[in-house]
Amino acid sequence: MPIPSELQKAWDDAAALVEEKKDPEGALEALRAAWGSIENETQRAKTLALAADAGTELGLIDSKNRKSHWQKAYRNYNNSLSINSKNKETRIKMNKLASMMDEESISLGLGFQMFDQGNPTPLGLLVMILTLAGLLVSVKLVSEFFDDTNNPLVSMEVQYVQNGQTITGEIQIELYQDEAPMHVESFLTHVESGAYVGIEFHRVISEFMIQGGDIESMGGSGGYAAHYYGWCNGEQMPESQCPDKTDYTIPQEHENGLKHTVGALAAAHAGVNTDGSQFYIVPSDGSAGHLDWEAGKDCSRESCHTVYGYVTDGQNHVDAISKVETNSNRPVDPVRILSASVIN
Repeated sequence: MPIPSELQKAWDDAAALVEEKKDPEGALEALRAAWGSIENETQRAKTLALAADAGTELGLIDSKNRKSHWQKAYRNYNNSLSINSKNKETRIKMNKLASMMDEESISLGLGFQMFDQGNPTPLGLLVMILTLAGLLVSVKLVSEFFDDTNNPLVSMEVQYVQNGQTITGEIQIELYQDEAPMHVESFLTHVESGAYVGIEFHRVISEFMIQGGDIESMGGSGGYAAHYYGWCNGEQMPESQCPDKTDYTIPQEHENGLKHTVGALAAAHAGVNTDGSQFYIVPSDGSAGHLDWEAGKDCSRESCHTVYGYVTDGQNHVDAISKVETNSNRPVDPVRILSASVIN
């Protein structure tokens, strides 16, 4: 559906008023006047994402109120993705923001609600307009902070039991190959070889994560890297000294800046540099930030895990799986990966 001419003109006029005429008040008036011309959720999602972009930049400029700006921006990214969960650029920006917040010890607290079910509250509309102006002022900074790369996309068909009924659903995951090239390569190879087909999510902890990928025993005691990356069972050595493929491990890539936010895909391991085929996914209410790497953290004493992807669609299935009935953290009814494929 084409963008209403009034809305498009307002966006264009606002950019010109800020960048060329240095008239942010005029830009605010243009945006305010055009709010009522939004016709669908796609346009609403874009507006939410722009508000979040602006909030991110306002936080960089206004250090005194950085916490408030960034928490509001994070909420707007989440709301935008709740409307359009497949928007890769928005998800990348949200996760970049989460990384910056973590570096400054700013919680992901959501503060007041700017939007309710996609509709702006009165205070939220005012903040959105103000933050949009901030985005337009700093559009060049935004383009430098965020990258739009063509990352691989994987689809997993999963099956689980919910309230006595068998549910089948799809989870799509974007893999961040530039940030974690070895983890992504190994994961893709296992997917393409069919190694994950029939494998279970053997460990499920509500409000934390769902874990699977043990291509050896399905119970959590096995799983190895698809290629040799110079590490054998956590020890660095030539491949000739590691003849058993089941001892192949992936070295840490946890300093890549990706965090354990909602939908994060990360590598499970038994110690530093022992990553293999096992992985876990963070549900919407999951609290796994303690597994992030940060400067000064001793990963030989505290767990550091490599995040190498994020769910772009099917987060509802991740959330549902995180709530299945368990016995000692193992699902009472098996949760299986029926199929896995690379779709992009």
